[in-house]
Amino acid sequence: MSTPTAPADNHVEVVDVPEASRFEIRVDGKTVGLADYLRTDQLVVYPHTEVDEAYNGLGLGSTLARAVLDDARRRDLPVLATCPFISGWMMRHPEYRDLAYQNRSKVTD
Repeated sequence: MSTPTAPADNHVEVVDVPEASRFEIRVDGKTVGLADYLRTDQLVVYPHTEVDEAYNGLGLGSTLARAVLDDARRRDLPVLATCPFISGWMMRHPEYRDLAYQNRSKVTD
């Protein structure tokens, strides 16, 4: 088995797959990770994120997190990150904390 090379050496893309309610991260066309979501017109929940172990340490998790959170921002949706990875990533990147569900007052019951 060959060792994956750094993303800079490959074509990396994050694609929304709404029929599966998830984003996929692809390296050279191969799906190597995903972020599941539940999205309404008032909120997006990210319950699960994973990247193939063979691709750990290449920054793909961060690329995926940034893409899904940027999508939530474009849609003006607060984020409830029940996935520990996405939640932790948001805490480490203060520029995304404003998306956190508890920080947004526009959502109503």
